[in-house]
Amino acid sequence: MSRDRDEQAEAAADIAAVEEANTAFYEAMERGDFEELSGLWLPGEDLTVSCVHPGWPVLTGRGEVLRSYALIMANTEYIQFFLTDVGISMTGDTALVTCTENILSGGPAEDGNELGPLVGQLVVATNVFRRTPDGWKLWSHHGSPVLAETGEEEGEESSS
Repeated sequence: MSRDRDEQAEAAADIAAVEEANTAFYEAMERGDFEELSGLWLPGEDLTVSCVHPGWPVLTGRGEVLRSYALIMANTEYIQFFLTDVGISMTGDTALVTCTENILSGGPAEDGNELGPLVGQLVVATNVFRRTPDGWKLWSHHGSPVLAETGEEEGEESSS
């Protein structure tokens, strides 16, 4: 019984650590902290690290992935993530986090305003983490936009 409890406690601690690493990823984006964000990705994974931003092609390699985040941060005045539907599953030293990113972002100021217009977006995301001696690190991020419903039934034809 004690061994089962120890394994359950260890699994719960791993899940909490993965959740913390996932939260740190989004918080670094919100603050525009490129240095912290860089430290959250697997080091030295030039060929296996990957990222898909909504509407972008697959980015492969740590350098290419981090350049994309630098570009996003340089061109986004404000961004905030509200994560919902967060799910975490693990096997060995790999963890999978799925969530819905409810994103609120704003561009550069217009006509002397402090911030440009705010835009909301829904993205479903999968973040894959690997356990390292320095904690859980991002191996892959994949974001896919959630398409807004038009209110029309598929296949519905208007009558003339």
